[in-house]
Amino acid sequence: MAENEQTLEQRHLDMVLDKLNTAEAKLEKQIHRAKAEEKDIDKHFNDDVHLSYGSDTTTMETAITIHQQQQMLQERDNAWRNSDVQLKTVKRLQQSPYFARVDFKEAGEPRRESIYIGLGSFSDRSDHFLIYDWRAPISSIYYDGGLGHVTYQTPDGEQSVDVSLKRQFIIKDDTIVNMFDTTETIGDQMLLEVLGEKSSTQMKSIVTTIQREQNKIIRDTTSDLLFVQGAAGSGKTSAILQRVAYLLYRYRGNLTSSQVIMFSPNQLFNDYIEDVLPELGEQNMVQMTYQQYTNRRLPALTPESLQHQFEVQLAEPAKKIQHFQQSLAFFKATQRYAAILNQQGMHFRNLMFRGKPFFTKQKISEIYYSFNSNYKLVNRLEATKERLVNSLNHRIDSETKADWVQEAVQDLDKDQLQAMYKTVDQEFANSDDEYKFLARQIVTNAFQKVYTAVQRNHFFNIRIQYLAFLRAIPELVDLSQWDITPAAWADHVEQVKATLSAKDIDADDVTPFLFLYDLITGRHTDRHMRFVFIDEIQDYTPYQLAYLRARFGKARFTMLGDLNQAIFTKQSDGDLLGDVATLFDPDKTTVVQLTKSYRSTKQITNFTKALLVNGQRIDAFDRDGDLPNVYVGPNEAALLKRLEMQIATNDQDELTTAVIVRTLEGAQALYDQLKAAGVKTTLIKSENQRLAAGVIIVPSFLAKGLEFDAVVMWQGNSATYGSEDDRQLIYTIASRAMHRLTILASPELAPILQAVPQALFQLEK
Repeated sequence: MAENEQTLEQRHLDMVLDKLNTAEAKLEKQIHRAKAEEKDIDKHFNDDVHLSYGSDTTTMETAITIHQQQQMLQERDNAWRNSDVQLKTVKRLQQSPYFARVDFKEAGEPRRESIYIGLGSFSDRSDHFLIYDWRAPISSIYYDGGLGHVTYQTPDGEQSVDVSLKRQFIIKDDTIVNMFDTTETIGDQMLLEVLGEKSSTQMKSIVTTIQREQNKIIRDTTSDLLFVQGAAGSGKTSAILQRVAYLLYRYRGNLTSSQVIMFSPNQLFNDYIEDVLPELGEQNMVQMTYQQYTNRRLPALTPESLQHQFEVQLAEPAKKIQHFQQSLAFFKATQRYAAILNQQGMHFRNLMFRGKPFFTKQKISEIYYSFNSNYKLVNRLEATKERLVNSLNHRIDSETKADWVQEAVQDLDKDQLQAMYKTVDQEFANSDDEYKFLARQIVTNAFQKVYTAVQRNHFFNIRIQYLAFLRAIPELVDLSQWDITPAAWADHVEQVKATLSAKDIDADDVTPFLFLYDLITGRHTDRHMRFVFIDEIQDYTPYQLAYLRARFGKARFTMLGDLNQAIFTKQSDGDLLGDVATLFDPDKTTVVQLTKSYRSTKQITNFTKALLVNGQRIDAFDRDGDLPNVYVGPNEAALLKRLEMQIATNDQDELTTAVIVRTLEGAQALYDQLKAAGVKTTLIKSENQRLAAGVIIVPSFLAKGLEFDAVVMWQGNSATYGSEDDRQLIYTIASRAMHRLTILASPELAPILQAVPQALFQLEK
């Protein structure tokens, strides 16, 4: 590219920066002035408003004056808040004003236009934009298609333009460091510049490198289900976060970040991505793991931990039962069972008062099933509660005559008496009236516990109900189709009973347990949420996804994941996508495949691709690096020395290192060994920890969704990864590496790793 082109672009950049600096100074003055005026109005409020209640006229005048003052305060408040939002955008743009330029000509227009695209919009006067927000409709011509005829969507319909130039910039410290002209969406040179950077403990926004397929994901506004299947490192998560930012921009005024929820793999990942949306000028959406979402509704039960789910080894009969309990067939069986409960079979518990049943479970059952057969479960529940509350109120007068009440009245001290009177000097016609008043107060207060129990549905026995549901399964489902014998199922129900009795609950029982409760109580729809995002979908069961679909019935869903990375459910055969598809209208379902992997070097991607049976669906981006290096040592002591050498090499090359160990117990043991050897590392023990700078040791189940400069896979041997079921786990670990991958094993490599062609890695002797 001609030198004078870059000089001209630098001149344009200098002009834009100058305007941004002017805007910053102006906005800071406006904010200061508006705040001062607001403070002044507030200070003189009492001087300007003379409260007068002498007549209707003066009262009206006073009200009008107060209203005018409130309006002025509101206007000043809005003024400085609007200026504050603009100031934040300006300051963000000052770091790097824009990253692209597009020249185009609209159909029917005489001359060409040039627009510059950045992280936000900026204009120096009305309708004269120096920078366009990357989410603006016109900006999509940068991401969609090459040069020539390009169409893009606007609120007014489809528009077409003729694109003659696409230019990309890398700007640092107010200087254009590099710029490229390209015929593609994003040129390879631009990607190489960005992808070659080092990782950090926080994910960064990468709107500069959005590809055409990613843009399709970001700007989709029509699908009820957008399903994104993407290879490791294909930009799924960054595209999804940018999709959230786009939706908040597109529906500004009608959508807030509190109406968007994202289910992520673990809390570590939540911390990793927490800066992305603020960098894009948006507030973070609601973020939690699926376990956090369900576990907060299990106050009296301790759910199985993520670590235990990952490390527990099931026998073959238990695997078949697990597969069934995770299925849509089990979900539908829950719904059928709930329908039966409308006629019979609901289990209740006594509501106790002073050690005796106040409402017996027989009486509650009699009320519950006394209503018409056309009552739904939720109507039946509400009607039962209403009847119980009425009965409770009718019992107050008769209960005041009980001996315990008379004793309670006599035992009241002076302070307790005073607290019960409505006024300090409350008077009664006689002592009988006073006694009735106090007795009624005491009974009403005592009945409050029963009232609360009714309102909170404590007359249901949900644990017994869930066990009754499990016992009814052989009548609802043909278990022989799942290769489950009646005896095996009966044993399973007894195991669940023992677990619940110990106040614990297994992961595969959590969602059915909650769904049954929701069907009974009518709590199964959250109408507030508008968009639901589910990351790492391959680790969800069909039952869990069907439950979320039921819970968020009014929301649009975006699900993303890599079916090659299923390390909890082992659902890698494509059945999951088929099951999910049945939950949504096929005409409003869009499936996008991202096959190109950008995270890792070409050498690491080709290695990880060879680990998979269907690895041909992954394309490596052409970024060169070292071959993965594999060291097989005679014993663990030799591996430890080799690991120390690798950490030192990575440190020297300024690469952050993650040593990934299969289990938490193994990670703890390695941490202790390295500590004894004087090697400084951070052990990530739980998902609630934050990622730390420097060398980290992390158990494999907490590494989902993260990326690191250098990854060391510890003990990739047959004893640790000897099963065919470990294929996805090995792939997941290896694909975390951006620039360097090292595999250490003793005394031999795991069979899955041995099967990788030797040309794809460097074997150390």
